[in-house]
This record gives sequence, structure tokens and C-alpha cells, in this order.
Amino acid sequence: MEMKKRISLELRNRTPAEVAELVVDNCRSSDGEIEGLTDEFKELEFLSMVNVGLTSLAKLPSLPKLRKLELSDNNITGALETLAEKCANLTYLNLSGNKIKELSTLEALQNLKNLKSLDLFNCEITTLEDYRESIFELLPQVTYLDGFDAEDNEAPDSEADDDDDDEDGEEGAGQLGEYEEEEEDEEGSEGGEVGLSYLMKEDIQDEEDDDDYVEEEEEEGEEEEAGVRGEKRKRDAEDEGEDDDEDDD
Repeated sequence: MEMKKRISLELRNRTPAEVAELVVDNCRSSDGEIEGLTDEFKELEFLSMVNVGLTSLAKLPSLPKLRKLELSDNNITGALETLAEKCANLTYLNLSGNKIKELSTLEALQNLKNLKSLDLFNCEITTLEDYRESIFELLPQVTYLDGFDAEDNEAPDSEADDDDDDEDGEEGAGQLGEYEEEEEDEEGSEGGEVGLSYLMKEDIQDEEDDDDYVEEEEEEGEEEEAGVRGEKRKRDAEDEGEDDDEDDD
């Protein structure tokens, strides 16, 4: 896809002035020149043009707020003065995989006063003797070259920091979730205890009611039995009286 068309698609119904980040990697430039990018992208802070076949930066527009520029895997050989003229606030520049061979080619970057990180991986210049020492001497404002400072300390990864923050947030959320689950378990346990006590109380009450019912039945049975015995004694007495009367006669 041509660079101009790709940039148009990346706008996504926004005006150029509303775009802060623009990535057009792996599209194709026209004759090795930038096309479709204009001064209207005045709010642009991050621009990535990786592997687009660039040989020149002559048509780079003025991008006063641009801080990070990715230009790796192109065919740029020099003429870097344009960067200092059009992107004076650059802090990060990636020129890895280009055709940069000489230290003198990088002298133009001395005017990028805010440049802190420069990547030149897979450029022929990296094979020069004392390459790192020479770059740090030529560009004293640069802190990190190819990801490391002059003392071989690795550059901090802002994206990794963001990931760590996200993980911390997720971990915190997980801990909060576990805490809430524990509370729910405790409430459930209390509820279970209350429910168990209640059921036990109900069972005891039912047993007491059953005992009362049995006692009542036993009492009724005893009363009936006593009544039967009384009736029997009464009939026996009557029979004896009749026998006495017969004897008298």
C-alpha cells in the first residue's frame, strides 16, 4: 500500500491536527520520499515509518511536538539535518538497519538538544573501532545508545513500566476480590451456624412435642384401662349381690 493512502486510512475520520500517534510501517514510499504527511499534523508526538523504503528525509514536514521517531529498516544514508530543522524536540530516534556508515553523518544530530536515546543497530557504523565512545563524545546529550548508557546500564522500558503498573493493578484487584470472597465465606459460615442452630432447635422442639404426644396417649390409655377395671368391679359386685339374694330365698 502506498504511504499516502495508508496515512489517509490511519486518520480514521479524524483531522490531522487530532492525531498524536501515527504508524505507517511496511507501506511503500514514492521514490524513497515521504508523502501524505503534512504540517497539519502539528500535534503528532509519535511517528513510526519502519520498512517503508525511505532513502531521504527531505520531505519531512515540520512536526514541532514530535518526540519519538521510528525510521528503522529503511535505506537512509545521510542528510539528517532535516531532523533538527523539522523535529527539534525529538527525544528518541531509531535509525537501525539503515545505510549509515560514517560518524560525520551523525554530526547533524548535535542540534537535537533534547535527544536522549539513539538506536543504530545493524548500521555499518557500529563496526567502527570505539564506536560507542565516539558516539557519546560526538553527541553528549545522548544518554542511551542502542539501549545502553555509557556505563552499560540498560535503558528503562517505559512500556514495561506500564505493564508492571497494569499487573500491580490486576494483583490489587485480585487481592480485593479474594478479600471479598473471604468475607462472603465468613458470612456464609455464620449464616450456616445460625441455620444449623435453628434446625437443631427445631428438631429438639419436634422431639419434645412428640414426647408430649406420647405422654398424652399413655395417660389416655391408663384412664381407659382404669375405667374398664372400675366397670368390671361394679359388675362383679352386682353379680355377688344377686347370688346373696338367691341364697336368702
